[in-house]
Amino acid sequence: MSAPPSLRSLSSLARSVPAWLTHPLGWRSAPIPWTAVLRGALSAGPLLALGLLTGHLSQAVLAGLGAMLAGVNDRPGTRRTGVVHIGLPAVGGALGLLCGGLLADGGSRWTAVPALFVVGWLSGALSVTGPVWSAAAMQCLVTASIGAGMPIPGPAWLKAVCYLGGAAWLLLLRFLLRAPRHMLRRGARREGEREAVAAVFDALADALLALGGSDAEPARRRLIAAQHRADESLRLMRLLPFPGRREGRGSAQAYRITERFAAATALCEAGIALLWEGRPLPRQVAEAPRLLAAAVRADSAPGALASPVSDTVQRGAFDRALLAAAVTFDRTALRGTPVAPAQTGPSEPYEPDAPARPTRPVRHPRPSPNTRGVRRALKELTARGSLRTLGRVFAPARRENALRVALCVAASTAVALSLHQTHWYWLPATAAFLVKPDLGPLFSRVVNRVAGTATGVLVFTVLTLAMAGLGALWWLVAVVVAGGALIPVATRHFGFQTAVVTLLVLSFVYALGDTEATAARLLDTALACGIVLLVGHLPHLTDPRVRVGHRFAVALRRTERYLRHVLDAPETAPTASAGAPGTEDTAGTAPVAPRGGDATGIALRYAAYRALSEARAAAETAAAELPGPHRAHRHDWLAVMARAERIVDAATVCAVRVEQGVPRPTATEARWVTEALAATADALEGGRGTPMPTLPPVPKDCRSLRDVMTELHGIQSLTTVT
Repeated sequence: MSAPPSLRSLSSLARSVPAWLTHPLGWRSAPIPWTAVLRGALSAGPLLALGLLTGHLSQAVLAGLGAMLAGVNDRPGTRRTGVVHIGLPAVGGALGLLCGGLLADGGSRWTAVPALFVVGWLSGALSVTGPVWSAAAMQCLVTASIGAGMPIPGPAWLKAVCYLGGAAWLLLLRFLLRAPRHMLRRGARREGEREAVAAVFDALADALLALGGSDAEPARRRLIAAQHRADESLRLMRLLPFPGRREGRGSAQAYRITERFAAATALCEAGIALLWEGRPLPRQVAEAPRLLAAAVRADSAPGALASPVSDTVQRGAFDRALLAAAVTFDRTALRGTPVAPAQTGPSEPYEPDAPARPTRPVRHPRPSPNTRGVRRALKELTARGSLRTLGRVFAPARRENALRVALCVAASTAVALSLHQTHWYWLPATAAFLVKPDLGPLFSRVVNRVAGTATGVLVFTVLTLAMAGLGALWWLVAVVVAGGALIPVATRHFGFQTAVVTLLVLSFVYALGDTEATAARLLDTALACGIVLLVGHLPHLTDPRVRVGHRFAVALRRTERYLRHVLDAPETAPTASAGAPGTEDTAGTAPVAPRGGDATGIALRYAAYRALSEARAAAETAAAELPGPHRAHRHDWLAVMARAERIVDAATVCAVRVEQGVPRPTATEARWVTEALAATADALEGGRGTPMPTLPPVPKDCRSLRDVMTELHGIQSLTTVT
């Protein structure tokens, strides 16, 4: 039955409203993380109470500030992901507080303008790297403003240590406070990694059930996101070993989880080929990964699995992957410590976006966290961002974002210094939060920031009037406890998060004696919003082709690397090396397996999909931006996104088909496609005034490569300025 005319008219009206108007009202729904709520309540509040008891109130406020900002980054995941997602931004915040404290102790207050310009430039350039580095860069910039503009007694190094101690306190709570079902379960130390792998199988089942329907594309994106979370969890399991027994159940668990994730990786690759094919599967076949998910959670075998009829190459690949997964699960079921097969083949080099070496079984005893292990972990964890990012700081996207952040923060600092003699940190800190493009569209951020600040100021003013007769400051502890508990829930909406953070920060500065701060914060927020809106819409700083095109360029380059790795594999290889001990000085040849499923190929495919997810976030943000000076040349980035997703899917299908014995495309066709991917990426990276390349002919003999070239032609037509 059709909907009533009134409902249809309301629906059409909602679709006609511009996205930049509806985005500020969006709310991300998710279950309430009760364990994170408890951690938030126990984070900054007890630190402030300890400061009131001991008389070290300024140190307690700094520690509470570190715990509060760490709580903003306290997202779902394993304990090891918490170490990175909370620890790295906390180190950046401590570094910023140290720089700000040295700046405040150094002399003229106006030196803060060029100093924060430099910090803002580096922060903006580093933000393009990824979400964790973006959070670290933002905390560094915000705390540099606080350290320079908030008069807190004590040396700069002590301020940084107190801030880092507050973040470490929240990390300790994350280690100690876990969900009750995880604490009581056998093998609970790796429960997070086990759940991440099980979520991959659940997401695969959802994607297979959606085959041929309108929900297939969203289901595929959820599958890729689940793979990324599991990949990160298992990489960190290898890189950050926790102290414990060297042998026994822990090593067997790590081996079991890694082997089962390897099976999930192969099965998901075949599943993406089925999604590309688009033919629905019988329900019992689509539900088979659900049995594997239950087996992961129970450390058991899955039992009988229904497989599809192998009437196409894609279905045959899924059938073989499902059989291999069943064998792996039966071999690694909890019947004692499994015996790892011998490793063959050369060791693969580390790739920054590589999975947790799924084709290489983990051979324990587990290493203790000695100095060499810590150095290796830090090297691998930071390889993706620091040195390479600083080396490419003048790339177009980094340069534009760095200049926008630096100008906004420097201008806000100059205005704040003109208005306030002390406590001038609010204006540049607000600008630092607002100018970050990965927090959503600019207009939406401004609206939510004003509304959230006004709400936080109003609530704190009411609380101050109600508690004025008490005299003591203990009521602030209750406010901080309640605000800390709300932070994990408030991250779903920028306005709600702003209100909670405003309430907490006003509590901290009130404890330090700044009792007249509430009214001035509204004016500072309005001025910061005006500055960010003005600078954020300058003609040479807002071209979305530079900001969004960079993300698509990265995705296409990584797809090109993956496709080149798959198609450049040699057909034959020597069976014996000349002069090797125990062999004759002769060399024969033997077929070489396709390389799409080896560790390097898996790493390259994961890197392509990870870049694709970052490009989608940038495209969705650009689609909801307020129309600016480039409105006449705005591209439909969401349509570009759909074509880029089909390109990466087609590259994955090409690898699956080659692995299943389909004849490899000719060297000429492979060269055409990879060079076209690289040339299109260069054109998108160049931004304004960079013409699109002339694309070669579409391959005729390989359907997957033909799809790649067809979608490249579509991207070229969508991004060509007329």
